[in-house]
Amino acid sequence: MKGGWRLFIVIVMVFVFTGLSVAMEKATKEEVVQKCKQAAELYKTQGKDAAIKAVGDKQGQFVWKDTYVFAIDIDKKTVIAHPIKPVLVGKNLIGIKDINGKMFFAEFIKVAKTKGQGWVDYMWPKPGEKKPSPKITYVYRVPGTSVAMLAGIYK
Repeated sequence: MKGGWRLFIVIVMVFVFTGLSVAMEKATKEEVVQKCKQAAELYKTQGKDAAIKAVGDKQGQFVWKDTYVFAIDIDKKTVIAHPIKPVLVGKNLIGIKDINGKMFFAEFIKVAKTKGQGWVDYMWPKPGEKKPSPKITYVYRVPGTSVAMLAGIYK
């Protein structure tokens, strides 16, 4: 009987630790680019409303591993979809700065307007932390629109 309990505990621990390692998986730069472009393609094929709904869905396809896609209107300088912090929808974040004074939201807009796509580096706290960490966010403008899809990862 003692051996049965030990085996049970070992099996439970394997499931717990396997679940933790999956939960701690980090998204790659390649995945970030792919997901932003998929969100843009959804916008182009199914329309703005469908894309905004999908991007804003916390349980949806654009939330994975340790990151997510969000959307901004580069003309209005506002967030239009955010699956993790929907309170940001409609907010103009143009003046937001990181710890070094970098106005990274303004940089998102600049990249979208001038290059159409690219990466923006800045400092931002990881979820649950107060100390800022290096972060990089990919910006991808939906061609022919004022909408950009973005996703970031911590370095």
